[in-house]
Amino acid sequence: MQSAFGPSSSFPEQARRIRLRHLRCFVTVAREGQVGRAAELLQLSQPAVTKTLNELEVLAGAKLLDRGRHGARLTAAGHRFLRYAQDVTTSLDAAVAALAGAAEPAREPLRIGALPTVAGSVLPEALAELRRVRGDLDIRIRTDPNAVLLSALAAGALDVVLGRMAEPSRMVGLSFELLYAETLILVVRPGHPLAERSVSVADTLEHPLVVATSGTVPRHATEALFERHGLRLPVGLIETLDLAVARGVVRRSDAVWITTERAARDDLADGVVRRLDVPTAGTVEPVGVLRRSADASSAAVEDFVTILRDIPVDGTWQDFPHG
Repeated sequence: MQSAFGPSSSFPEQARRIRLRHLRCFVTVAREGQVGRAAELLQLSQPAVTKTLNELEVLAGAKLLDRGRHGARLTAAGHRFLRYAQDVTTSLDAAVAALAGAAEPAREPLRIGALPTVAGSVLPEALAELRRVRGDLDIRIRTDPNAVLLSALAAGALDVVLGRMAEPSRMVGLSFELLYAETLILVVRPGHPLAERSVSVADTLEHPLVVATSGTVPRHATEALFERHGLRLPVGLIETLDLAVARGVVRRSDAVWITTERAARDDLADGVVRRLDVPTAGTVEPVGVLRRSADASSAAVEDFVTILRDIPVDGTWQDFPHG
């Protein structure tokens, strides 16, 4: 399919056939990263959203979204088109608000996206300090897998993300600043059969495993850890990114939780769980701040990022290979 963003004699005619419903649908799917979630917000069926997107791509003469079972992400053409589609929908919303007699623009919140493992560790400390210095700031938190957060950031649905680097196609238009890096750890309840002896990765297969969901960076690292020991993850896994669920399962059973260092930091400090002495070399992954490259950050975003930089690092960033 030839891109409509290059020279094309038929593009003016196609452009006249693009409607606001096409743009709203596209912008919502781009922000949410999932057709299903966008359909709920638009109060449409998923087939109706899919049909509208298909119509838009035909009219645009370009594939704007890659859609699959892992969600929807912008193509290179989609990134270019999104900026202008957002301008149209935002301007119309502002015009409608003005006609409705809005006395002043609504106060914009700081929209922060965070990985579930970060949301329960680094983020609370940063938010406490941000609240101290910016007590009048409204803050909206969204936790999701990394791919969903990056799509939302690129689409303008988030102002800043605490997440991880991704493949180049997902990093188009985004910048990454390293905060720290961390390894996987294996944790169990106090009194667990494995807690008081030397343990190998193979020993954990005797017990239920709690792991990150498929397609996430921690899950890839977990699979790689087992593969390095000539093993594969067994059937019967409990897959979750919800720290409360993982914590609850581990405290009430003999399950072994494979997670990142910071995700279990407070639980380890409180004695709620115990760390197994299992080497996890080669599982180090970076965590950092992601922003849109082309946009000037607001004062609120700059304050938030400054606070993050000042939080003491107790992870394993020094073990992360640079350069």
